[in-house]
Amino acid sequence: MNTTYDITVKPEETAEDSSLPVVAVQDLHMSFGDQHVLDGVSISVCRGKTLAVLGRSGTGKSVMLRIVIGIVKPDSGSVLIHGKEITGMAVDRLGEVRKKMGFLFQNAALYDSLTVAENIAFPLEHHRRDLSRAELRDRVNQLLTEVGLEGHGEKMPSDISGGMQKRAGLARALALEPDILLLDEPTAGLDPISSGEIDELVIELREQHRMASIVVTHDLHSARTIADRLALLDEGKVVIEGTFAELQASGNEFVREFLKYS
Repeated sequence: MNTTYDITVKPEETAEDSSLPVVAVQDLHMSFGDQHVLDGVSISVCRGKTLAVLGRSGTGKSVMLRIVIGIVKPDSGSVLIHGKEITGMAVDRLGEVRKKMGFLFQNAALYDSLTVAENIAFPLEHHRRDLSRAELRDRVNQLLTEVGLEGHGEKMPSDISGGMQKRAGLARALALEPDILLLDEPTAGLDPISSGEIDELVIELREQHRMASIVVTHDLHSARTIADRLALLDEGKVVIEGTFAELQASGNEFVREFLKYS
């Protein structure tokens, strides 16, 4: 089922109002040739909340994230960030919006030629040129501590574990103090202990910074742990959105099969 949200934002309403959607996606459609990847997807998430988007491979979950961040333009539909439509927004204005959005790619996407600390400093060096070298170093050290990587800043990405790479990617995503966090398969490829540690870190960071978070994942246990609500996609549509208990209570055959085999 798809839901239409009332995302009209009055001038006096701000991101501090946790009842308003920080991200509102409405009626997204996206095709690649004859393949309809998204077919009328509508979701939203408010400040301090996490929505997990689940589904089989090829259901458009990651494509939707890239549309939200403005990397991909949909065939139709809208994406509103704090009530502002970003679909079709000019590049310079979109760049300003993106500064408040942290994005963790599935493979962490660290630069192999940079140390962990240099990876985390990268967005600060490009977007916070007001910072002195000492302030930048302090900010990087603060982020390393937040994600449990203190003492590892001078290591290269190839010298740390997959879980630590995810932590470094999270630190980089947090560098510009975003109020929106987008996570693409944050526990993919990790052992159960490392996955659990990433889940705990995501919860801790969300509570500390009160970010609105969207997590795309195949990991039902992770989604159940970190998310307030879950949206299940099939064939480009939202089949159901609700709490884990509501998904369990669903009589929809696809929902029941997905929970059974996940």
